[in-house]
Amino acid sequence: MSQEYETYRVEIAGVTRDLRLFEVAPGVRIAILNILGDTELVQAAARELALKIADRNPEVLVTAEAKSIPLVYALSAVMDLPYVVLRKSYKPYMGDALKAETLSITTGASQTLYLDEKDRKLVDGRYVAIIDDVISTGSTLQAMHMIMEKAGAKVVVQAAIFTEGDRAKWHDIIALGHLPVFVEGGDSPDGGK
Repeated sequence: MSQEYETYRVEIAGVTRDLRLFEVAPGVRIAILNILGDTELVQAAARELALKIADRNPEVLVTAEAKSIPLVYALSAVMDLPYVVLRKSYKPYMGDALKAETLSITTGASQTLYLDEKDRKLVDGRYVAIIDDVISTGSTLQAMHMIMEKAGAKVVVQAAIFTEGDRAKWHDIIALGHLPVFVEGGDSPDGGK
């Protein structure tokens, strides 16, 4: 018997999904977008994002491990560009990797992102697009920026399927939509309930 959950309906590039609401702090819930295994949604989002970022002329796409990997792969195929995945754990084969720390809103834990030594050469001196599935607090985005700066890359665009929380904070992000934060007993910071 499956349990019923409260959801929030979204439309992404013509594809509709009901996102489960998940409590991240007492009385605070967010809509969880999990694109892993959702080929229809990933391909639709990639086609739409490609149209929105093409005029920035990125040469390399960059994302953080894990849920946004299918998105950056699909975007790479649509735009015919290479992509780099910043890893969440260091492996010895990664050589002289660059790193930066971030705090995840979904886990509440500190995470470190690593740029593999082989990928440093791919981004050095290049125009890059930072890609994510959802930008919530901006901490992962900040860590990706720090690594790209250390690697000698120039970030020319930041894009996501959704931004979340305070809408005014994300004026420089290209996104296909915005998710409210649901605060028990009141409005969310961006006017959602």
